[in-house]
Amino acid sequence: MKSILYTLILCGLFYSCKTSQPKEISTQKDQISLIENDTVSISNDDLEYELIIIEPGYNLWLETRARARGYYEQDFLETRNKQYVDAWNERVLQPLRYQSGLYDTQIYYNPNTDYGYEVNYKLYNYFIFFQLTYKQKLTSYTPRI
Repeated sequence: MKSILYTLILCGLFYSCKTSQPKEISTQKDQISLIENDTVSISNDDLEYELIIIEPGYNLWLETRARARGYYEQDFLETRNKQYVDAWNERVLQPLRYQSGLYDTQIYYNPNTDYGYEVNYKLYNYFIFFQLTYKQKLTSYTPRI
């Protein structure tokens, strides 16, 4: 009888120690549309620049796991994006050293151009998403959410 009681208590402890889940999307319809729409395109009115991200699962990850807009300052995002873009472009130019399927095209990012908060936010979060998804480390910073 004691062994059954101890087993039930042990099972209860294991059940109560489950990890927390990421926040859920409100409806299944919203979740499906985020998964199906995996192209993010941002451009300004004058078409001086355009950011296109085509990555399966990125929109869903951005909506459910990334830090909220406004969490980071624009200066922080610009500084990190410059470092990430430099590391990315270095890997594009060395296809024999790095997986060419991951680093296909160069990213043209001018640190002297004000791209605005939204572009910097989405680009920064893409780099975090990329590093976590493909287990890559672009800089000395550990990617985390």
